[in-house]
Amino acid sequence: MRRWVFIVLLVLVMATPLHADFRDLFQRQFIDKPWGGAPIVREGVCVDCHTSKIMNPDYLKIPQEWKMSIHYKNKVSCHDCHGGDPNDAAVSCGTPHSGFIGTPKYREVPELCGRCHVGILKNYLTSGHGKALKTTGKGPNCVTCHGAHNTQKASIDIINDVRCTKCHSYERARIMKQALFSTEKKISELDSIMTSMRKSGALVEDLEKRLFRTTAEFRTIFHTVDVNLVKAKTDEYLNKLGLIEKDLLSLVNEYKFRRNFSAFLLVLFTALGIITYIRQKF
Repeated sequence: MRRWVFIVLLVLVMATPLHADFRDLFQRQFIDKPWGGAPIVREGVCVDCHTSKIMNPDYLKIPQEWKMSIHYKNKVSCHDCHGGDPNDAAVSCGTPHSGFIGTPKYREVPELCGRCHVGILKNYLTSGHGKALKTTGKGPNCVTCHGAHNTQKASIDIINDVRCTKCHSYERARIMKQALFSTEKKISELDSIMTSMRKSGALVEDLEKRLFRTTAEFRTIFHTVDVNLVKAKTDEYLNKLGLIEKDLLSLVNEYKFRRNFSAFLLVLFTALGIITYIRQKF
């Protein structure tokens, strides 16, 4: 009898890796997080109109560009920037009482974006970029660097010779990129780990919020386009990111332990069930 029990347990232990996919699914769906669906972004009549046959062909691509943007990912919809009522085609745009502001003039773009990005607007207006726009009307605004409807997630890659040489030599931009490099590299590393953890089912929302706040603060400073200020603040933000990294690694170790422990319980209860069945038979 004991020999049979030993053989069964040995087979279960050796077979455990074969059930890794099942354990991972079980872990993600029932242990680490509650049931829930992906957030839904309400598109409204704006997208209905911009994808219709009556729309100017130049505007047909806007909905698809928006769906590829960081705004869409964060549930920022058309009316959040352009006004109007996304639920009523009769007043969605073009009427005095709809609140629709349409396409802002080039000089007005920073103030429009600054309704949400308050700190960035403040620093931008004091920068060489902002002063050039206000003085000549031709300086770079938000969409010059970040795009309009296809607004991408901010990253150090935005600073490149193709984009920056539209206005000045790349040498000036290269110095800024070097000043940003160490902090942005750490931000990217932490974001990558959190993304992987979230896909595995781990609860990293609080850490993601801390990283988002720290990143936003640092990138707000960047919009001064002041290399010396960025350099002066680098150590401060690397320290903040270091604390986040410490807590993240602690969570990673805890998550690994929980996964291993849940796998152990799965094997244990399966083995106990088989043992009980064998004892009942013999």
